[in-house]
Amino acid sequence: MVSQDKVRNKLLALLPDHAFAALAEALEYVELPRAHVFSSPDLPAEHAYFIESGIGSIVAITPQGQRSEVGIFGPEGMSPASIVLDTASTPYSVFMQIPGYGYRIATDALHRAIAQSDALRHLLSRYAYALSVQTSYTGLSNSVHHIDERLARWILMCHDRTPGDQIALTHEFLSVMLAVRRSSVTTALHVLEGKHLVYSERNLITVRDRPALELFAGDAYGVPEREYVRLIGAMR
Repeated sequence: MVSQDKVRNKLLALLPDHAFAALAEALEYVELPRAHVFSSPDLPAEHAYFIESGIGSIVAITPQGQRSEVGIFGPEGMSPASIVLDTASTPYSVFMQIPGYGYRIATDALHRAIAQSDALRHLLSRYAYALSVQTSYTGLSNSVHHIDERLARWILMCHDRTPGDQIALTHEFLSVMLAVRRSSVTTALHVLEGKHLVYSERNLITVRDRPALELFAGDAYGVPEREYVRLIGAMR
């Protein structure tokens, strides 16, 4: 059985003892390689996942196949959050972008645990709301901010969910995150590198100056993060 004092997932760690006990027997440790699928568009999810390390990606896809990332989650959250809202499926593709590991629980088992524990339902509902704020502000940022600021925002969000300063982000992933061409990602990275905010090499970005990166991102970053802290607590 999973021991609560050993978990790194923020939501699992915050649960009262009795609420965690309602989940523990049904939690299963899993490795989460890159591209591991959590849920597919319009199909019911069989499991919910609580990530211990790595980053998951929530991507909207047009009928023509164009993709844009609308949200990310890591050890601060769970997926798919639609399960918490008693919704069987969503139009999103949700998958692992930066590999890691975590715990999964069958959807039916999570529903039973939520029905038995007000504390669990309350915490997961707050997380689902915090994630909705993040996706809303992604849409806002895509509309009003320059690509350089949007890139800074996404790097900060990934940095929030990464233990160190190095983040394994490919240019292809960044182009999906920002819904732009890879050449535009390269240009934006050069801007951030020129300001000594990050260092970029093949498939790896290193954050060099976090405070200056936040200053550069301006109001593109911060509101969803403050909501998460207000509702749940510090991300790390």
